Amino acid sequence: MSLQRSNTADKIIVDRSRRHRNSDVARTVRQTRDRLSQRVGNPAFDRELLKLHARAMIGSATAIPLLVVAIAIAGLFAGLSGQVLVWALLTVLCYTGVTIIARRIDETGTLDIKPARTRRNFLFAHFVSGLGWVYFATVGCGDCAFDQFQVVKAVIMLLAMAATAIMAASLSGALIATFGLPILVYAYAGARLDMPSEAIMVALLVVALPFFSYVAYHLNRSSVMFLSFRSENDALIAELETAKAMSDEARRRAEEANLAKSRFLASMSHELRTPLNAILGFSEVMGNEVLGPMGNPTYRDYARDVHDSGQHLLDLINEILDLSRIEAGRYQLHEEQIALLSIVEDCCHMMELRARNKDIRIVQDFESVLPRLFADERAVRQIALNLLSNAIKFTPSGGEVRVRVGWTAGGGQYISVKDNGPGIPADEIPVVLSAFGQGSIAIKSAEQGTGLGLPIVQGLLAMHGGEFELLSKLREGTEAIAIFPPTRVLEELPAMPTQMTTAVGGRRR
Repeated sequence: MSLQRSNTADKIIVDRSRRHRNSDVARTVRQTRDRLSQRVGNPAFDRELLKLHARAMIGSATAIPLLVVAIAIAGLFAGLSGQVLVWALLTVLCYTGVTIIARRIDETGTLDIKPARTRRNFLFAHFVSGLGWVYFATVGCGDCAFDQFQVVKAVIMLLAMAATAIMAASLSGALIATFGLPILVYAYAGARLDMPSEAIMVALLVVALPFFSYVAYHLNRSSVMFLSFRSENDALIAELETAKAMSDEARRRAEEANLAKSRFLASMSHELRTPLNAILGFSEVMGNEVLGPMGNPTYRDYARDVHDSGQHLLDLINEILDLSRIEAGRYQLHEEQIALLSIVEDCCHMMELRARNKDIRIVQDFESVLPRLFADERAVRQIALNLLSNAIKFTPSGGEVRVRVGWTAGGGQYISVKDNGPGIPADEIPVVLSAFGQGSIAIKSAEQGTGLGLPIVQGLLAMHGGEFELLSKLREGTEAIAIFPPTRVLEELPAMPTQMTTAVGGRRR
């Protein structure tokens, strides 16, 4: 069932504007997963092995021909006839055929390679290259400067077998296809079995062929493991690319949804506020009995309840709109020189009545003198009111809210509002700081709220380049600190001398 939900989610997160990229990624994932099988016989895996063998043949294309040329030159100096030159030319031509096929396979696309046909072509080319060694096994030396010519030929063939086992390890059977026939020809036509040394060399060649085949087999297994690791690496890269594409698409959709939400809220602000203002106005007229007394006092109470509910709804709408404008980057700051002390003091006076109704004391601890800030007065006032409102909301009756305004250690200014309420658990602080987030204590004991006050404070401070800190301990209280950076603090200008003031005034006139 979970797999079905995952597939459904993947279908939802499809970037329909970038179809080509999604199809390319999916095709890459399929191909790399096919190559994860370590068993020879899988067509995709066999193609990779053939590609690897072709590159090995191209990389060592000059190794065996150089050995052949060196042997031919040494044979001429040793007194061999021109037959050795014919052998060298024939062998180089045979190996050239292997190189031509390898280059053709290397230039062919991996998916276009036909494994069975290509393998047969390679084995046939290796068999043809072995015809040169068949000719070498029949070469004689009647006028040579040394007696053990057949032994030397066997040693040369052993060296060629070892080199071929290393170079052609990616293609199983290549060694036998190359040297199976030359060894038989050497045993029956080239060597004299009645000579102990030559008989030993024949036996050595016969034993060496399966031995080098065994070595080539293990090298082949190493090639298989190399391809497997490379395939796993390709698969991981493909999976990461898929995850990145899905993550980018999910982020894009989230950003579009958030922008649509912000636009919707902004466009609905007028439509929501217009009827609310009417409700608030008429309910206030009815509750205050402006047009005459009501016969039933219950209706008057109902009118006041309607007014209170409408005011609460209006406050909620205003907070949601403020947060949406901040998130959408459409909140405009009207920056000017403001006095932080006087703004916070005004906010304390505004909240005094609410605090007095709950028997809460607001204690002000302000610096005596602070230079002005370059900030938005409305935003700073909203920050202070939100922090004070939260503190009064969670402070029990008879408690205390301490408000401080002063310098930070770095030269900025701060507003600190500390209460002695129940506090917030450490694991719930991220929840409280998120939009519409409320802690367990707030849900159980506090007044109704939207959970938008602190996110709005964070957003407004971020627009000013400031920081917000929330420090809390259970059963001790909570301290909220709004910090404005030093770059927002305006330096006090020195008083101008009297003579300069007069001169300036004279010029103005």
